[in-house]
Amino acid sequence: MKNRMIALLAGISMVALLAGGCANTEAVKKDEAVVPTVAAAKVEPAKPVQPAVQPKAVEQVKPVQPEVVAPVAPKPVAPSKFETVYFDFDKSDLRTDARDVLSKNAEAILKAAAGTKVQIEGHCDDRGSAEYNLALGERRAKSVQKYLTTLNVKAENLSIISFGKEKPAVAGSDEAAWSKNRRAELVVVK
Repeated sequence: MKNRMIALLAGISMVALLAGGCANTEAVKKDEAVVPTVAAAKVEPAKPVQPAVQPKAVEQVKPVQPEVVAPVAPKPVAPSKFETVYFDFDKSDLRTDARDVLSKNAEAILKAAAGTKVQIEGHCDDRGSAEYNLALGERRAKSVQKYLTTLNVKAENLSIISFGKEKPAVAGSDEAAWSKNRRAELVVVK
């Protein structure tokens, strides 16, 4: 069987070589260039053309006064300061007043230039461990992000970060200070 296969391949190779072979003569004839002959035509000399209208004198051109155009104010990138959202003790749920604030912030973001990036910062008061407050700050930031996306703010324009208790808004160890530190802030990053 192996010998038959080799013989068959050898036979096909021989046929291909004989069919392709070398040609001693040109297969394509070169065409000689044919130059058409043109009978000499009688050419008459050109007659001068008379202008139909007499040329006018050149008038002085008055300089054009440039128009004064009022500069166009660039579209604002985004408000430099958003309203802060506050939370209850040990909570990441949005209160009614927080939802109203976020509605205003969402309008401002939607009116801003396309591609404006906003970072949501989650903060906590100084009670509890650093790890616990970082996690709580993240939950608060995610809560704000989720609500803003329901108000048609694109999720790709929002990012979150948690500072836990590391950046208090108000120094102090009483309820007045703690209530101002339990917050989420929106900051334009681009």
